[in-house]
Amino acid sequence: MTLDFSPFFERYENIVRQVDGIFAKIQEQHGDLVRCGQGCSDCCYALFDLSLIEALYINHHFNKKFSGMERSSVLDRADDADREVHRLKRRAYRASQDGLPTAEILRKIAAAKVRCPLLGDDDLCVLYEHRPLTCRLYGVPMNINGEPHTCGRSGFEPGKAYPTVHVEKLQDSLMNLSNDISVAIGSRYKDLGTVLVPPSLALLTEYDETYLGVAGKSEAAKAETAAPTIPTMKEASEACGSCDKDESACASCKDKSFSLVLGKGPDDGE
Repeated sequence: MTLDFSPFFERYENIVRQVDGIFAKIQEQHGDLVRCGQGCSDCCYALFDLSLIEALYINHHFNKKFSGMERSSVLDRADDADREVHRLKRRAYRASQDGLPTAEILRKIAAAKVRCPLLGDDDLCVLYEHRPLTCRLYGVPMNINGEPHTCGRSGFEPGKAYPTVHVEKLQDSLMNLSNDISVAIGSRYKDLGTVLVPPSLALLTEYDETYLGVAGKSEAAKAETAAPTIPTMKEASEACGSCDKDESACASCKDKSFSLVLGKGPDDGE
């Protein structure tokens, strides 16, 4: 069975375009406060996880672009980074067992710095065109679980109102897309679509049939008759063009269910 994720990559790239548009809009409105630029790699040390669709996308483009010694060098950095991420998560788990408040644990994790394996010696991303959404939004105000956040190097001031990206809605879109992948391939792992991994592990993982829990031919044939059909991008677009319902009523519109809203500015500078 050949796994072809291109239809899902197209849907993901649609989300990417929207996110880039949001960043551009905030930069246009508050250009003096957005300090992102070539050579700044502050976001390349942030600790965050990727949804299944993002992990597959990064893995695909990394394998497509790199080979030989350059590939080995990135994978060596990924291995080092993944070990550090694992240590940090173990410390966080032990802290939770010791009764440390969740908010304090999250602050410690947010303050941790792990160098992204895709960051080259010249402090430039070696896979910049295909970087994750977190990297694309890092320099503008975001609301995460009700808490405001932005890059500490930006000029956004605590307590002031700025256009703010509500990350939960964006994460919902990614989870919906990841779950669609799990259903489409007939994975036997019911929680596959909810799995989150750091960028380092996304690079190191071989996303083959075994890892993804894809059934054998006979099992796949049975699953195909029972599983719902996932519309292609073209089918979804045509359906939306003749639809008179609100976006929230249609599963094919879930990828567009995040928005840019005016909210309170960051109060912690992180």
